Amino acid sequence: MSDEIMTIEEVAAYLKMKPQTIYTWAQKGKIPAAKIGKEWRFRKDIINEWFKQHIDVKFHPLMEKLEKEKKEGK
Repeated sequence: MSDEIMTIEEVAAYLKMKPQTIYTWAQKGKIPAAKIGKEWRFRKDIINEWFKQHIDVKFHPLMEKLEKEKKEGK
């Protein structure tokens, strides 16, 4: 995992969304973010975990399988 720090624009590109949506979500506390001065910042590893939590429960076995294969180097 990477603890890389990302901007709104980088998070939006990463999630393939509009920056305005990410900004609104950050203001409302719907996405994990830190406001430093006037700027929002995001940790990539936390965004990845947040994204995983938003995947429907019925797909969790598939996610677990992929994570296991990733750890085994497949």
